[in-house]
This record gives sequence, C-alpha cells and structure tokens, in this order.
Amino acid sequence: MMTHEFVPTLSTLDPEEAIYSHIIPAGDGWLYDLLPGQTLRIVDLEGNQAVDTLFYASEDPSDHYSAIQTITGQQNLYLTTGSVLKAESGLDLLRIAADTCGRHDTIGGACSAQSNTVRYSHDTLPMHNCRDTFMLMLAERPAFTKRDLAPNVNFFMNVPVTPEGKLTFADGVSGPGRYVELVALAPVTVLISNCPQLNNPCNAYNPTPAQVLIWNSEGGEAHV
Repeated sequence: MMTHEFVPTLSTLDPEEAIYSHIIPAGDGWLYDLLPGQTLRIVDLEGNQAVDTLFYASEDPSDHYSAIQTITGQQNLYLTTGSVLKAESGLDLLRIAADTCGRHDTIGGACSAQSNTVRYSHDTLPMHNCRDTFMLMLAERPAFTKRDLAPNVNFFMNVPVTPEGKLTFADGVSGPGRYVELVALAPVTVLISNCPQLNNPCNAYNPTPAQVLIWNSEGGEAHV
C-alpha cells in the first residue's frame, strides 16, 4: 500500500460569502456550470462519503476529464492541493487550491449495477448506483449522451494500489467537515453523484450528504 504524509491546506474563503450553497443527499446528483475563476468547495459533511465527480469543458462537452492526462501531468495517482485536473485534449480544467482530506481517488471509477454484481453479489443488481445517477443528470442536457461517461474522480475515497497493481477499497481517510476546493481554469461543467454505495467500507456502509459551495473568485490563497 502507498503511504503519504499530509499537511492540510486550509482555505481563506468565508462560507458566508459564497454565492451558492447546496446539500446533496446521499444517492442524489448535482449538475452545475462553473465560470473561469470561480471556486467550488465540496464538503464531506459526516465523514468518509465518496463524492463521485466528472468534469467537462463547457464549450465542448465531448472534452471530458481525463484521469490519464491528470495522472501523467502530476506523476501521482492521487489528487490533492496543487493537482491540476486535465481534459482529454490536455486542457487545464481545474486546480485544487485547498484540501483538508489529502487523498482523492481517480482510478477506482463509479459503481454501477454491473460492477456491484462483480464486486459483491448478484442480489445487488437492482441497487441504486452512481452510473444511474450520472445518466439521470446527463439526461437534462441534450448535448450529453452515455458516451460522455468517463472515468471519474472519487473525492474523499480511499483506493490504495497494492505492489502488484491491484486496487483495494479501504476504510476512508476523510472525516466530518473535511473539504476540497477547486478553482475553475476554464468554463467547466461539474457532474456529481453523491455515492449511494452500501457495500464497501469506504463510507462505513453508510452513505451521507455532501455540501457544495461556490465563490465568484478565489478571494485569497490557500494556506498551510
């Protein structure tokens, strides 16, 4: 298992000055268009909740977040402060400006009816999953189809890679009130599925709400 030392980078942004705030219940989705310079904070309200997230270049929705471009660019499997999230074209979409969790997965993917049956058991087939939520939210936008589903970021989720290159879904490393903040570097469409997963320990088998807040500008630099 990979180990890491983490020093939180705290935000200077005041929640009272946010232009937008919304609670996403466990299992629900959220779709929003960010403008360049706007800051998005995702808050793990109760701790160890996986917030599955996709990003798209708003001006070209076919140009979605790329785990490969992002990992190659930063030479690190995990996302934290300073990570630049890139699109398939190489476009810089967002930069993580603050992070009090320290590890966010970008290779584990989203749960689906099919993956649930493979990872757990066949009787999980009808359970609600992130792929269903993504599809439901994308149906609101005619420009998107199921072809636009891509490998996503799992904020607050702990997916260690073993020395053999296998993925393990481990206990979470987050906690109540921890957050990650991302600054939009281009017009970006954000798609979230607040994971309903009941079958792995990442969220202690207890999906919980997450919060999103938005500011019109960075308003200050993150600090250690």
